[in-house]
Amino acid sequence: MTARSVHDGPDAEDLDIEEVLALVNGNPPAGDHDPARRPRPEERPGPPPAERHRTTPWPEARAVAARAGRPRGARRDPVSVPLDAALGLTLAAPLAALTDLPSFDTSAMDGWAVAGPGPWAVRETGVLAGHGEPERLTDGEAVRIATGARIPPDTTAVLRSEHGRTDDKGRLHATLPPSRPGSGAGTSTLQHGQDIRPRGQECRSGDQLLPLGTLVTPAVLGLAAAAGYDTLTAVARPRVEVLILGDELLTEGLPHDGLIRDALGPMLPHWLRALGAEVTGVRRLGDDAEALHKAVAYSEADLIVTTGGTASGPVDHVHPVLGHLKAELLVDGVKVRPGHPMLLARTKENQHLVGLPGNPLAAVSGLLTLAEPLLRTLAARPAPEPYTVPLRDAAHGHPYDTRLVPVVLRGDRAVPLHYNGPAMLRGIAAADALAVVPPGGAPAGAEAELLDLPWASSGIGVCFT
Repeated sequence: MTARSVHDGPDAEDLDIEEVLALVNGNPPAGDHDPARRPRPEERPGPPPAERHRTTPWPEARAVAARAGRPRGARRDPVSVPLDAALGLTLAAPLAALTDLPSFDTSAMDGWAVAGPGPWAVRETGVLAGHGEPERLTDGEAVRIATGARIPPDTTAVLRSEHGRTDDKGRLHATLPPSRPGSGAGTSTLQHGQDIRPRGQECRSGDQLLPLGTLVTPAVLGLAAAAGYDTLTAVARPRVEVLILGDELLTEGLPHDGLIRDALGPMLPHWLRALGAEVTGVRRLGDDAEALHKAVAYSEADLIVTTGGTASGPVDHVHPVLGHLKAELLVDGVKVRPGHPMLLARTKENQHLVGLPGNPLAAVSGLLTLAEPLLRTLAARPAPEPYTVPLRDAAHGHPYDTRLVPVVLRGDRAVPLHYNGPAMLRGIAAADALAVVPPGGAPAGAEAELLDLPWASSGIGVCFT
């Protein structure tokens, strides 16, 4: 994991509160902790402790992040993207039909194209899809036809295969089912134009099929291809660079000698791609202020994401580096647990930095609080509609701050998971969503807003990467 407790100051993460909550939930945390210890001041009732700066309420922080993605200078130009690379992007121009759909009269069914009332004499050579215009039919004539094939001129209807039979003289007769229950067999008649898809039934050339701002889904790709497109004009994916900070992080093997495994390096790039970003690089800088300064100053990404170093410990370099670069701090701490030392800064005219805490679940909190709304705006994706689900069990809250708690969905209820401390990934790895728990907690049965995880409902494929 990417725990930074040895570096973070007292404002970094309220680990003791999380330990108490784990004990209340019947899941003692690992390590030697004294359950009879005296509560810290911030755990006691009363007014919140003094803050070293004004932290932002959680809903307001998300709104600030969403607004920050709006261009202040020159807008990024739309890009022309091949269909096979456009999944998950947002249309930067309306999708207009380049042709009629269908572009010719076509058979909706396998069967016979017929002219006039039956019975019909059947031609020997049938009509297949993908061939040129077939020979004209004369009255009383039929020809075998495949689904999607061009309709011969003067065809009056298509008789489905299951609704026709040929007699011993080779003539075709209709065996249509009754038009309504109880009317008797054979009383239906073949209607003019039946099972023919006329040219332009779905759209005419020039018709607007989808508006600007539509998310490109697999169905949109299919429609665009049918309408004649090889490329789409779309909003480019926001470019994101990830900077992993911390001398204590290992990239392989078991933790040892005070070193721990980096959990954020493997996790964040895929999560950011699921949020619509193009991850241009993942760099490991350790606790090196000069390297961090250089990396931020020369980055060409739309968004820089750092991990750890956002508090006020001796090797927490994010704030000093932002100060040296004269960055504008938009959010400097959020009233949310875990993850309250997160930050959002504008480093250049159209470049931002999201500083995530080093603890894994705290970093996820920062990702969904600040990075997700910012990336959504940059990618021109619509905001999801908020929704609530009743809690099956009580969710413990922080006295003054919002809490984000991993939950699983069981029927029409959300079940809070126990392993929800800032350094824990066990809960979020099993979760379907994060529940937004207000200060003071929420009792069983209370409606809780849920933040969906990108892959929880439909699998990894919804990441559109």
